[in-house]
Amino acid sequence: MAQAVWSRLGRILWLACLLPWAPAGVAAGLYELNLTTDSPATTGAVVTISASLVAKDNGSLALPADAHLYRFHWIHTPLVLTGKMEKGLSSTIRVVGHVPGEFPVSVWVTAADCWMCQPVARGFVVLPITEFLVGDLVVTQNTSLPWPSSYLTKTVLKVSFLLHDPSNFLKTALFLYSWDFGDGTQMVTEDSVVYYNYSIIGTFTVKLKVVAEWEEVEPDATRAVKQKTGDFSASLKLQETLRGIQVLGPTLIQTFQKMTMTLNFLGSPPLTVCWRLKPECLPLEEGECHPVSVASTAYNLTHTFRDPGDYCFSIRAENIISKTHQYHKIQVWPSRIQPAVFAFPCATLITVMLAFIMYMTLRNATQQKDMVEVADFDFSPMSDKNPEPPSGVRCCCQMCCGPFLLETPSEYLEIVRENHGLLPPLYKSVKTYTV
Repeated sequence: MAQAVWSRLGRILWLACLLPWAPAGVAAGLYELNLTTDSPATTGAVVTISASLVAKDNGSLALPADAHLYRFHWIHTPLVLTGKMEKGLSSTIRVVGHVPGEFPVSVWVTAADCWMCQPVARGFVVLPITEFLVGDLVVTQNTSLPWPSSYLTKTVLKVSFLLHDPSNFLKTALFLYSWDFGDGTQMVTEDSVVYYNYSIIGTFTVKLKVVAEWEEVEPDATRAVKQKTGDFSASLKLQETLRGIQVLGPTLIQTFQKMTMTLNFLGSPPLTVCWRLKPECLPLEEGECHPVSVASTAYNLTHTFRDPGDYCFSIRAENIISKTHQYHKIQVWPSRIQPAVFAFPCATLITVMLAFIMYMTLRNATQQKDMVEVADFDFSPMSDKNPEPPSGVRCCCQMCCGPFLLETPSEYLEIVRENHGLLPPLYKSVKTYTV
């Protein structure tokens, strides 16, 4: 029993002796490194890298109070180390790259007096080094829009070049800027900021070429002129605010008559158009009508009214920049038969009927006159031989059945001669009459 007690007590004393080395082993896996860098950088410029030891559970785990218990180890080859600084639980190094490329830099933390112990935390970062200038092309406008890379036409744009040189490597350099705004306009300035105004809508690409020159002392004490260049670009989408809607259409129409209106939008497409027919001119609420996508600046709207009355077209249009409303009043009358439509056909029909009646009247009058003359003035010598029927019967026979009732050609010739008017007699009558 006594031996077991002394054995446990010996183990406790042994663990107590190992307490100075405990933090590294116990902390392994509980902490991590946060790495920050000011890369990318151009060749010859200094790059700063910082590493900080933090707890993995966002700070609920207390960090060691004594920062001297840990040491940071860096691997940065082939970058040249120009400086190193450690403060608390963070470490910072400065390196320079003389050739372009992407270079890995790693760091790990161990106990200060145990280099071979398991690392408390590890970190890794890749530094891009380029032979060209590093910077950004920034475009701003006073009117802020919620859509990226979208700007207004006929409004001044501020285009700026921001050089990325945190180590002030190019502080003595002279810069020359060549601008191309994508619409045929080019300019060269010594200032990194220009102002430009686009007058038309569309998508344009602003291109900038930057040239930097400076003097540098060579190892043989001579001065040489160094130069670096960089090409930058930014895509811009120029839009027009929707200034209004022009409505071309009738204001008076009849029921069951198809109406067509043309909507001309004073703004840049694409557009979302929504319209609704109301008894009064009131703005459209959200969800009150079904939107239609329009890819041009004109849209034809058709509708057929079934009931008469006063109506108002409430129209709403919007693009990615702005929106506008427009109203169009229209009065609908009930459809009725228009007399003017049938005036000409009726007049023509009446004229034809009157002409037909006059023709028939004149024709009948002419025929009756001819028949009367034949009946009253028949001086033919053959009249006694062939007594004629009464005048009414003869008239009907001549008109209807004359040619078919004649028995001899002589009678037919006689009637034909009478129908051609009164002719002088061919011979004198030798018959005498006594009273």
